[in-house]
Amino acid sequence: MSAAPTVVILGAGVSGLCTGIQLLKAGISSFTILEKSDRVGGTWYDNQYPGAACDVPSHFYCYSFEPNPEWSRKFSGQAEIQAYLQRCAEKYGLIPHIRFRTECAGASFDERKGVWRVRTSDGEELTTHVLVSGVGQLNRPHVPDLPGLADFEGAAFHSARWQHAHDLTGKRVAVIGNGASAIQFIPPVAKVAKQLTIFQRSANWVVPRGDYAYSERAKRIFRSFPWLLRLYRWYFYWQLEKNFLAFGGEGRIARMMEKGARGWLESAIPDAKLREVLTPDYRVGCKRILIDDDFYPALARPNVSVTTSEISRITRDAIETKDGASQPVDAIILATGFETTSFLAPMQIEGVDGKKLEEIWGPGAEAHLGLCVSGFPNFFMMYGPNTNLGHNSIIFMIEAQVRYTVQCIQALAQRGLRYLDVKPDVQERYNAELQRDLSHTAWAAGCKSWYKTASGKVTNNWSSFTVKYWWKTRRPKLEEFKRVPRT
Repeated sequence: MSAAPTVVILGAGVSGLCTGIQLLKAGISSFTILEKSDRVGGTWYDNQYPGAACDVPSHFYCYSFEPNPEWSRKFSGQAEIQAYLQRCAEKYGLIPHIRFRTECAGASFDERKGVWRVRTSDGEELTTHVLVSGVGQLNRPHVPDLPGLADFEGAAFHSARWQHAHDLTGKRVAVIGNGASAIQFIPPVAKVAKQLTIFQRSANWVVPRGDYAYSERAKRIFRSFPWLLRLYRWYFYWQLEKNFLAFGGEGRIARMMEKGARGWLESAIPDAKLREVLTPDYRVGCKRILIDDDFYPALARPNVSVTTSEISRITRDAIETKDGASQPVDAIILATGFETTSFLAPMQIEGVDGKKLEEIWGPGAEAHLGLCVSGFPNFFMMYGPNTNLGHNSIIFMIEAQVRYTVQCIQALAQRGLRYLDVKPDVQERYNAELQRDLSHTAWAAGCKSWYKTASGKVTNNWSSFTVKYWWKTRRPKLEEFKRVPRT
């Protein structure tokens, strides 16, 4: 057997940490994790806005090999999730492998030597046999091109870069956007703001979260009976997995989900005019379904208003809309999501013959199993194209991807290979089938969402049940790769 390949992992979030842990479990310690921040967590470190929490039950939003009986709530908050990831990094000995405050600017593949040359933002170059991206899909905040935004004299920031130094108590606050982050921070902001105005482009389907705290007795039972904790975890898995039935077709399950969302809206919002504004005009699931208990009650407060008027420009102290109105504001919070369909940008990844990944992905990102791209040998992506979910826990998908990737890395050593490069016809067949399957789902319906490109190609979501993805990735088929031996 040849020596284990060297590995560089980009990002110390859920994906990067999971990859590092499984490499160590496989006896591979020749890896380095590059993290742009000063601690682990990825999106769970970046997003520190008030009310930030997961919308997947905590006992299923954790690693299968590291269950946590101490979760405080059914849906735990940002700080608790980040602390869990920190404990995992420390417990499994990852900290010595992490280089904090080190950001990847780009990487290029040296075909002759079979190595990746990774460039950091401060000009350093690292050489590695294998490059693994763990940066995910939700790491680059999207800031819209709003005329006059730079001239605004009050506080203005994106929710993913929350400026806690700005006290919003007694202020006139504008929120631009009403997606998954907005529905979490709007309720706490509404409690302290003098006036809160939400600029809504389109309504979202919202269902109640049903959150609750775990008692000390429940935690003690989970600690004492690990098998019960695992059974509880699988209960959540199957509860979530069945929801794909609502997105994969327009049958009874989809109608039931829409009926439930409408019922929650009617019970929480007494004002008929506001209910009309908050009722989506598209199929349930076409956009991300939002889960929250406090959002609708916050919108019913007398100091909160929702407007659908399009913004024309921002002045030094107000937001003007195309209907001629002007809304004086002291602070603007951008809840405008992330650059999701560009994936690895602004990093420049160059493969064989200097091919640039961003150019190959011009029509829309795609990969084999969301993991490998032909012409980019020994390069693996966690949470890559078409691996996002609308119905289950992304950590389940990430663990499947990590298992597949580690097996590929082991094959390099066991078979004396310089590199593995997925065959172009394999990638093409896989994505043709994937897009056919996606065309029948809610995500391909006629609404604009972060799941797809401007041309309508769904680049973010997986097309079926997660158990199907698990089956496809349970072990790599090496015959699907060009296998180049070491010389």
